[in-house]
Amino acid sequence: MHSILEKIDNPAALRALREDELVRLAEELREFTIDTVSRTGGHLGASLGVVELTIALHRVFNTPKDLLIWDVGHQSYPHKILTGRRKQMATLRQRGGLSGFTNRSESPYDPFGTGHSSTSISAALGFAIANKLSGGDRWAIAVIGDGAMSAGMAFEALNNAGRYKNDLDLLVVLNDNEMSISKNVGALSSYLNRILSGPVYTRLKGGTSRVLGAISLPLLDAARRAEEHMKGMLIPGTLFEELGMKYFGPIDGHDFRQLLPTLKNIRELNGPLLLHVVTRKGKGFHPAETNPCTYHGVAPFDRAKGVLPANGVKPTYTQVFSETLIHLAEKNPKICAITAAMPEGTGLNAFHERFPSRFFDVGIAEQHAVTFAAGLACEGYIPVVAIYSTFLQRAYDQVAHDVVLQKLPVVFALDRAGIVGEDGPTHGGLYDLTYLRALPELVIMAPADENQLRHMLLTAVMLGGPAAIRYPRGAALNLEAPQEPKAIPVGTGRVLCQGDQASVVAVGTMVQPALMAAKILLQEGIRVGVYDLRFLKPLDVSMLRQAAAAPLLLTVEENTVRGGAGAAVLEFLAADGALDRGIKVRNLGVPDAIIPHGASQPLRHEFHLDGEGIAAAIRASLGGISSS
Repeated sequence: MHSILEKIDNPAALRALREDELVRLAEELREFTIDTVSRTGGHLGASLGVVELTIALHRVFNTPKDLLIWDVGHQSYPHKILTGRRKQMATLRQRGGLSGFTNRSESPYDPFGTGHSSTSISAALGFAIANKLSGGDRWAIAVIGDGAMSAGMAFEALNNAGRYKNDLDLLVVLNDNEMSISKNVGALSSYLNRILSGPVYTRLKGGTSRVLGAISLPLLDAARRAEEHMKGMLIPGTLFEELGMKYFGPIDGHDFRQLLPTLKNIRELNGPLLLHVVTRKGKGFHPAETNPCTYHGVAPFDRAKGVLPANGVKPTYTQVFSETLIHLAEKNPKICAITAAMPEGTGLNAFHERFPSRFFDVGIAEQHAVTFAAGLACEGYIPVVAIYSTFLQRAYDQVAHDVVLQKLPVVFALDRAGIVGEDGPTHGGLYDLTYLRALPELVIMAPADENQLRHMLLTAVMLGGPAAIRYPRGAALNLEAPQEPKAIPVGTGRVLCQGDQASVVAVGTMVQPALMAAKILLQEGIRVGVYDLRFLKPLDVSMLRQAAAAPLLLTVEENTVRGGAGAAVLEFLAADGALDRGIKVRNLGVPDAIIPHGASQPLRHEFHLDGEGIAAAIRASLGGISSS
């Protein structure tokens, strides 16, 4: 039997298919997606859940003229396959290959770049307004998951969109994959939705005011209240209607018999409109359906065996954080843990099991998470807010205004700091040292290994003021046996080895590469001292003066070189007069550029953030100085 998918190089070819071919196309598309992700890794469950929806949207709407915007973008693999990128899917998330999210530079079918949640409705509204201003006739369609609807930004956009009534071609597709309203999906719901989106009901609904316009005001108000009451009983969309959106649904997002006629009817209307579809995350791949958390984002795996638990692998920094926090919380009943819809990713699912009353998942709402923590801190609790470095950017004002200005004891545990690899620029934790360093009285720490993380977490919860600890993705460096956490004197670094020709001041993950560079150079007769900064704020000024006794001082960090740890050290040396004495200072870090996706270690090598790279930077800066 010939393959239908192999004939689809763009949505125009999809639109040429017979409707009875779409079910088989969905089967092939789902199979191709599973096969691809099993080889490359990536976000599997979400993509499998939108296969039929993706086909239906591209069939009914005229993409790329009509603009299809996927929220977050981790469900966009079927979209990529159908829009001319099928043959490139083997390069997914690899350096020089396809992004794991939608990307404007990758395809005209990706009108908006994504990676963080809850942006699609705002962006789609911007496109729709631009279309209105230019007199165009294109649709803007936002596909947003129900999880992303927990963020305030999504409701801010809905509230703004609702004011435009019938003036926009804007459709929001709410992809509900939690099955919370599955009982509403079926023949009755499908029938109601076809009526609600059809021309007869729409004309009747739109003509209510005209029909009843001559009737007295009290009777008109009563009629409108009766209409709203009936809607509230029949469909779960009253909230969206109150925000000004015309609501349709819920319908089965895997059934073309419901999807296609509903979307065709909606296309004849104007917005703002909201279609509620129900899908199953991981649809069509039993392991992903039964364990959606495990199959949300996966490394390459054997399809026959599925994703296997790691055995004999070093614990990750995330696990060390989780275990240490539980250990500390057993001794201190005031410690609480907060996550923004990432209990597994941040390691707090174990804390939840141990201390359910002290664990809080606030949904995809980083701003709320931080200010909620501030409220807890005002009442004497010690909230530990575990958020990926890249996502804390979304709550910067709350960190500054609600925590730091009030000097509240909130601990920020910044997971995925530094280069994150295949997830790419939207997920890179490359800016936290820079954006946090500007805030007064915020203590900032970066561990070089798992024991340092243990000690820093205890230091932070004992501090009595705001603190942040940033640590990387992946296996934790374990140089010694696990130690009992002990507090570190605030603002103290570590001298790891002495050297009078050059000094390397390293931050967190860069400490071990710095030691490796010192070892390499010692074999060449170049003596290099290595200093573990530990605290970016406050700095260990005594240690920095010691490091500045060498003619060359190199700072190295896995953060943007602009405004990060190197800049902080340089500012101190300038104020302390070290630069007047002729010391040469060089800052090594992530360059001031958008860092592409790709495997982490090759990226570090490219940016000279490994032992060889640091050694090469020292050689170049010394300009041929050898041992004396």
